[in-house]
Amino acid sequence: MAAQGEVGRSEARMDTEKDLIDLVGRLKQAAGENLRAVVLYGSAVDHDFREHSDLNVLCLLHRLEGADLKSLRAVGWWWWRKGHPPPLLFTLVELQNSADMFSIELLDMKARHRMLEGADFLAELEVPMVQHKLQVERELRINVIRLRQSFLRWRGGRSDLAELLIASASSFGTLFRHALIALGEEAPKSVREAAERVARLVTLNAEPFQRISDLREGKSAEGELNLEALLESYLDLVTRVAEEIDQRLAS
Repeated sequence: MAAQGEVGRSEARMDTEKDLIDLVGRLKQAAGENLRAVVLYGSAVDHDFREHSDLNVLCLLHRLEGADLKSLRAVGWWWWRKGHPPPLLFTLVELQNSADMFSIELLDMKARHRMLEGADFLAELEVPMVQHKLQVERELRINVIRLRQSFLRWRGGRSDLAELLIASASSFGTLFRHALIALGEEAPKSVREAAERVARLVTLNAEPFQRISDLREGKSAEGELNLEALLESYLDLVTRVAEEIDQRLAS
């Protein structure tokens, strides 16, 4: 079974590389000299890659007016139809001017990215930390609210609930790391370790997050878990973390 898993991951990697090469080729053809750089970021870059990991791509352009956006629409549609998020489109000036508002996202991009085309602009990008604490507080609260709303929309299907938990844990994993950064600590690369550390702040067990991570990574199956009970304990954990981080950063 382990060997089959390795073969599956290897095949997924090969498919990923083909998709990325094809994407860059299409972008160059559509944008021409307007294309400045293309970067892959997120879990698909390194060891956190899974067969169904999103291929998150940012395209840097010299200019980004209506006509330029129109020229890229066919590429964006093709990429989305393949199951990937549409590329993020920025000019360098836009990225620099908005770096303080997207500190969480850009810090993660700087730490984990791979250039597919052009020079590594992220290595030179300065990310101001003035708004970082506020963004962490806000995103923690927003994601708790979204989790509650998503549960209210849940129609009772186990697969839907599993997908809800996995998507939520992916967001909170990032926020746990940045909560530690906001508190002046060095954040671990592993979201599991980050979850353990923030759980200790609120004297709760990180097990709900870890069990959802096992589900995401294929280490456990939906049928092995009481998903509703898992949601309850997980919601208690993330709510308490949001409250504690809010109080600590306010003081």
